[in-house]
Amino acid sequence: MPTALNLFSRPRWRTLVLLAVLLAPLLWPIEHLATRYYSERVAEQNAQTLELYVANLRGTLRRYEALPHILGDLPALRAALRAAEDADTINAANQLLKRVRDQSGADVIYLMNPAGLTLAASNWSEFDAFVGRNFAFRPYFREALAGRLGQFFGLGTTSGKRGYFFAAAVRDGHEVLGVLVVKVDLDHTETLLGSTPEQLLVTDAHGVVILTSRPDWRFRATRELSAGERADIAANLPYPTQTPQPLALVERDWLRQSSTLEETGWTASILAPRSLIERPVQSVMAIAGATLLAVLLLAAVLLQRRRHLLERLAIDARTRRELEQRVAERTEDLLALTERLKQEVLEREQAQQELVRAQDELVQAGKLSALGTMSASISHELNQPLAAIRSYADNAGVLLDHGRVEDARGNLKLISELTARMASIISHLKAFARRDRKAPETVALQPALDDALALLAQRRRALEVELLRDLPDATLWVQAGETRLRQVLGNLLANAFDAMSEKAPPRRLWLSAQPLADGRISLTLRDNGPGFSAEALERAREPFFTTKTTARGLGLGLAICDSLTRALGGELLLANHPQGGALVTLNLLPASAGPGTQSPEDRP
Repeated sequence: MPTALNLFSRPRWRTLVLLAVLLAPLLWPIEHLATRYYSERVAEQNAQTLELYVANLRGTLRRYEALPHILGDLPALRAALRAAEDADTINAANQLLKRVRDQSGADVIYLMNPAGLTLAASNWSEFDAFVGRNFAFRPYFREALAGRLGQFFGLGTTSGKRGYFFAAAVRDGHEVLGVLVVKVDLDHTETLLGSTPEQLLVTDAHGVVILTSRPDWRFRATRELSAGERADIAANLPYPTQTPQPLALVERDWLRQSSTLEETGWTASILAPRSLIERPVQSVMAIAGATLLAVLLLAAVLLQRRRHLLERLAIDARTRRELEQRVAERTEDLLALTERLKQEVLEREQAQQELVRAQDELVQAGKLSALGTMSASISHELNQPLAAIRSYADNAGVLLDHGRVEDARGNLKLISELTARMASIISHLKAFARRDRKAPETVALQPALDDALALLAQRRRALEVELLRDLPDATLWVQAGETRLRQVLGNLLANAFDAMSEKAPPRRLWLSAQPLADGRISLTLRDNGPGFSAEALERAREPFFTTKTTARGLGLGLAICDSLTRALGGELLLANHPQGGALVTLNLLPASAGPGTQSPEDRP
């Protein structure tokens, strides 16, 4: 027995070494999987980038592809080809080509006679004008005379700028009057990738780099050029040199993805440095190595604990002989354990009671939360009537100081009406919180709008808002509630005033109403404020979303207006007007005519 214990207690270094030898080969598949994962990730990202770039490049070219055919039908250009000696005709053609270039964004547009001599050009007034130059040696000119759409990429012999040329014959029936050429500037396409480590590469049919995000790669050959290709380059002069130097590119240092533009014969490639993969793979391997080391340390700890366990087993074997002597002590321990169990039962009962009390407190907290939400809504909706009451009260004091008792009594009567309206608002807000749906009433739209404007009249005057009405003389009747409709209109008008307060005068508010084809009544409010942002249009109907400071709003107005409008069977539409400012449309269900109403301006 002692021999066995001594054998188990020796350090198991050989076991740890064996475990390390077994786990170390796992690092190779981890490295392989990490390399594969990050390679696929980089490839996927580069494929998306390349697809977007090719689509952008193809869209740029297609935008100008049909332009030569369209311009060739213009009478002014045909007249210039037939009367090349007439200065006024040529000048008119120059002016026309310049206007078309400014509108289309093309680099240069020029008109040549059948001999290749340029008669008119959009850059006729510039120092490097094409007028008077002969470009018959260009392949696009020959293709256009042959009845095809001429296409060519090359370096301008006059301007020295790269561009893509589209050319088409100008015909009068079967007669070829000349050739119209549109040159497209592609320099901006080289900057689309920005300062990313990936590099852009576009090669033409000769394998020469024509577009790249690396200026030192431009006009270099990616492969050996044949004799026919060199002769073609010498004849057409597409590059600044007739012998493009080879591109010194170490392929193993880059990950290449390519896409072919069939219509031009170009190949667009995106090159990603392998360091984009090597760095994260090295990080993964460092983590894997650290994990392996942690496993070895854990194994060492487990072996040490195993040795301690064997020692405890030996001690237990020696103490087993003493068990008979400790029976009495065990009995006492059992009695003590029973007492502890009783105490634990009492503690669990107390914990159960605490749980019940906690649940009651959670229910109460939920009620307080709902009460807080309702309080926020009530505070928001009562803010406007309270502001009006304060204004009327101040005016009443001034009127009493001047002995104008009747006018002061009129202000007090308005205060009483506003107090009744506040009580009605509270009633409707409570019904809204309970999702109480009252039956719609017949309400006159124009008087309700006048009431809402009357509440905000002082603020409108303070902001110097010009009110432009386009309301029909006949009363428009809608299905709504008196208080709920005024509540919605007041909120929408207040939001418009808030928006216009952010800009300098003049401030204008347009109000218009009309019946729709489906029978509904449409009320439109338009201001000349900053309008809705993209985020505001998306989230304006969410409670507590606001673009104002917390001192000016809680973000509940539009949410409440939208809920009330939908409860009435209508809809609230938010948009920006094409001429600037916000455009709010309130569509309500129509109703039959009700009793006569009286606007606030007509009341005594």
